[in-house]
Amino acid sequence: MSVGERIEAGIRRLNNVIVDRPRQVIVAFLVLTVVFAGGMGLVSTDTGATDAFTEGLDEQEALDAVNQEFDDPFEPGSESTQLIHTGGNVLTKEALVRELRLLEDISRRDDLRVASANGPATVVARTIDPSATTIPEQRRAIEGASSTQIRQTVRTLDEDPRFSRSLSTDFNPTSASASASITVVSHDVPPGFSDSNLQEIQTSIQTITNDYPGDIRAFGTGITNAETANVIGDSLTIVMPVVVILLLLFLVVAYRDPIDLSLGLLSLLMTVIWTFGFLGFSGIPFSQQMISVPVLLLAVGVDFGIHIINRYREETVKGYEAVEAMREANNQLMIAFVIVTVTTVFGFGANVISDLGPIRDLGIASAIGIIFTFLIFGLFLPAAKLEVDKLRDAYGVPEFNSSPISSSDSTLGRLLTFPAQVSQYAPIAFIVVLLVSGGMATAYGSGVDTSFETEDFLPPEELPEYVTGLPEPFAPSEYTVTETITLLEDRFSTNQDQSVTIYVEGNFHEDHALAALAAPNDNPPGALAVGDGGSARPTSIVTVIRSQADRDPEFARLVARSDVNGDGVPDRNLERIYDVLFASPAGDRAEQYLTPDRRNAKVEYAIDASASQGDAAADAREFTEDFRLEATATGQLVVFDAVTDIIFNSAIQGLILAMGLTGLFLVISYGILEGKPLLGIVNLFPILIAIAFLLGTMRALGLSLNALTATILSISIGLGIAYSVHATHRFVDEFNDNADAYESIIITFSGTGGALLGSMLTTSLGTGALALAITPVLGDFGLLMALSVLYSFIFTIVALPPAVLLWERYHGVWSGVDSFATT
Repeated sequence: MSVGERIEAGIRRLNNVIVDRPRQVIVAFLVLTVVFAGGMGLVSTDTGATDAFTEGLDEQEALDAVNQEFDDPFEPGSESTQLIHTGGNVLTKEALVRELRLLEDISRRDDLRVASANGPATVVARTIDPSATTIPEQRRAIEGASSTQIRQTVRTLDEDPRFSRSLSTDFNPTSASASASITVVSHDVPPGFSDSNLQEIQTSIQTITNDYPGDIRAFGTGITNAETANVIGDSLTIVMPVVVILLLLFLVVAYRDPIDLSLGLLSLLMTVIWTFGFLGFSGIPFSQQMISVPVLLLAVGVDFGIHIINRYREETVKGYEAVEAMREANNQLMIAFVIVTVTTVFGFGANVISDLGPIRDLGIASAIGIIFTFLIFGLFLPAAKLEVDKLRDAYGVPEFNSSPISSSDSTLGRLLTFPAQVSQYAPIAFIVVLLVSGGMATAYGSGVDTSFETEDFLPPEELPEYVTGLPEPFAPSEYTVTETITLLEDRFSTNQDQSVTIYVEGNFHEDHALAALAAPNDNPPGALAVGDGGSARPTSIVTVIRSQADRDPEFARLVARSDVNGDGVPDRNLERIYDVLFASPAGDRAEQYLTPDRRNAKVEYAIDASASQGDAAADAREFTEDFRLEATATGQLVVFDAVTDIIFNSAIQGLILAMGLTGLFLVISYGILEGKPLLGIVNLFPILIAIAFLLGTMRALGLSLNALTATILSISIGLGIAYSVHATHRFVDEFNDNADAYESIIITFSGTGGALLGSMLTTSLGTGALALAITPVLGDFGLLMALSVLYSFIFTIVALPPAVLLWERYHGVWSGVDSFATT
């Protein structure tokens, strides 16, 4: 007995268990469903948005070190809240008093753990009254000062860069006016302080500011995480009912029988329970990207369900009794189901090779979910269908409609076979046209952009009317984060997209250490060459020393004595210079660029506004090679660019892996099972053309490969191959009986074609419902998934017929290859 015969015998034995012992199968699956239901309560939610993508990157670790070692009271830290004050002029006496009253109210609450607050109001108050160290004292200092005194104080603070940085870019020291300000509230947190604790603190502060007079808003990591969690909940609330309704409508059309419909819905529900239970037991968090998983599984489940019920009906129409009809249908479909499952697992699971945790988790969850889908629809549904039909016969419940979706005599059947009828006259010409057009689409689509932005995970500033108009309980939460981010980018010069940071590690006690820090600045790469004469424009401990020397003649003499070559950078006596500098009023500023142990330094570089993220990050990394000390390029721009590179590599590697494994598996499968290995290449051909057109469509629509859409290429193979596999497998069955490719492909699409069409409609509209999700990343993914399924169906109908006709034409030539498994 050959390998293929042994596999087929094993599948027949499995089918016999399903058909002969349906009750035992049903009980076993229901028990497992109860077990997996217990894991659903263990599912955690990942609200970190971009954090999970940057974890473990060298650039992110350097940024974490910068944030931890260089403490700027005017810059938000990981345990701080920003109060953003906007208005006509936030530096008037009334505005400053209002802000201090708010800070006073917040600091009174012990549960908000306020350690300090730094902003324009506190700085002006301390300048007027240096003894005002508490917020109530600072409020009284402002209340006791005249408006003229406050304006004069603001003018004197113009030279303090930290004070200016806390104000909007329209700050005018002459008129003592600015339209916005930022006050940083730092929190005193104990060991073990969690993200959920910070979220509770910041949302409480947000509630206080919302009820306060004046336009003051709270912003921070905890608020962003809270809104991200709301995005997940709101998206599920909006998307899943639409998906269920669409699936229900098409299942009604496909099944046309309420009992069969109920069995299909029960199987879908079990698939979701098993998958979520697995997430809970495995500890994989549920993130925004995971919203796509249940939608994908429902789509594949519908595909399996339609095929099994439709094929069963085809056999009953031929006159078979229920048991024999199911046995025959399952014997024909089980191999196709196994092939579809394995290839879909390859497509979905190819994402596990990604270096990004969330994409790996998506690959694992979807691959396991597909296996669950196969087990439930391949084993449980046939058994349940048989048992229900027995009860239906016993109680005399009539069948409402048990005919297949289409037949060769139907209009739909003739329409689905039209491409096959046309291609019979010139299959080679059809193949050439498809290859040329697919190649052109690939060449065009190769220019698709790759991106990674925080805004992808956040709702737009203005939600569409179809979302805001929804009644409870579907009405979305109120979202402010995106609007706040836009305000910060528009009003303040602290936008991290306009600068990069170099984290330098070394011994800054040594002579010439500062000279080594400043030496590369004369000849930087293009994106950093924004200073006079093409030099860099850095901000570092060197610029702090020069600034203090300009204000303090005695310190200037110390620097001059220590400057060997007269370039304004001290080359010796560095320990003495540091001691004097850190003890001066510029000490707080110096701590932002050099650690107290003099081992690590931070240098911030302005970048060319016209430079792309990729160019700026690449130039920053190249620039680090010019430092004699160990240097690492970091900052949000550099970190996000590193993630973007990984996203692109993940997309290409996932596509190649999925394509390679799928093609190899199909060749081996058809070789072993049918003695026709080259049918594996024929099977893969339509999906490759579909992916080529999908890539071209992405570029044409202006969609980029991002944190979720990067998975679309490999997932398209996994999801789209089902259409080609079902059609090819049915073709093989008919070809073995008729030995004529044309007649076999006509029978295939007039029968299985109807199930493919029903599956395509439910899957494309079901996955397309993700376009209704609140965040752009899910909307783009849903649109691309719908297009992917549509293209897979179209090219299965259009590209498979000429491919199999061409295969038959040269079957004799390939017979030596095409029969290696028959012996």
